[in-house]
Amino acid sequence: MAGELNGRRVAILAADGVERVELEQPRQALEDAGARTDVLSIHDGEIAARNNDLEDAGTFGVERLVGAASVGEYDALLLPGGTVNPDKLRMEPTAVAFVRDFVQSGKPVASICHGPWNFVEADVARGRRLTSFPSIRTDLRNAGAEVVDEEVVTDGNITTSRSPDDLPAFCARIVQEFARAPQTAGVGGAS
Repeated sequence: MAGELNGRRVAILAADGVERVELEQPRQALEDAGARTDVLSIHDGEIAARNNDLEDAGTFGVERLVGAASVGEYDALLLPGGTVNPDKLRMEPTAVAFVRDFVQSGKPVASICHGPWNFVEADVARGRRLTSFPSIRTDLRNAGAEVVDEEVVTDGNITTSRSPDDLPAFCARIVQEFARAPQTAGVGGAS
């Protein structure tokens, strides 16, 4: 997978409560393929990570506040899960707007487990074929999505997966999808 994403910038939007493996493994796959990643959040400093939602799993440093970032600076967006993480993001207008604007831009967006909750709040689930962790599938259906129980699903510019068990397939697919998209950010973007 080396080199497919050279020069591309990927935003990773997350908050306290992010499921560690759902940020760490996709980020590693993207960076191994040559992407530059930035963790964006709703507060600066660090965000608290979790294992299985319940166990402390250290922290991730925040590179930028989502309110200071723009869609034009990035080629793709990753939305990891964890139950608390997307619930916090849904309550922040700047995070909701960033997700909505990214999806509407046509650039690739990937989300796993509870991460697709962000699509509900951003009102971009309607008419999309998505998968997610089972507990949020009713919310996605109520928001107008066609919900399926598959390892990884790509519908247009959105790729979704169900859980950490799907990470190998999810990571491979997002590298593929992110590489397919035109590069618009990268060189000359903000750091």
